Amino acid sequence: MQVTRLINASAERVWEVLIDTQLWPVWGPSVQQVDCAQRYISAGVSGRIKTAIGLWADFKITEYDQLSYWGWKVAGVPATGHRLRRLNGKSCELIFELPFVAFPYALICRQALNKIARLAEDTNV
Repeated sequence: MQVTRLINASAERVWEVLIDTQLWPVWGPSVQQVDCAQRYISAGVSGRIKTAIGLWADFKITEYDQLSYWGWKVAGVPATGHRLRRLNGKSCELIFELPFVAFPYALICRQALNKIARLAEDTNV
């Protein structure tokens, strides 16, 4: 299952927002805090997130293709995939991929996509 959003910002800008662990609590409704040695993720990076219900869960970046895709496991379970498709130099499409059984989570993904768009489109951030 996919949830998508067109964003009026460069793929580079959107990618920067996506991989910045300091911004995850800003755009991710299910993330309260992040504990990670690296601010910007890359392949194999691990850490932990504090979930919206206050529990900490370990994460590991399991797939990473610069400016294209990153996937991860949270608490050992495959979680949302983040795919970026460049449309032109000024816009792109951001796609969250999730298993069909996680259908209710699509609403949270929609909120996250909207927040990412606002962050990426704001030139003051």
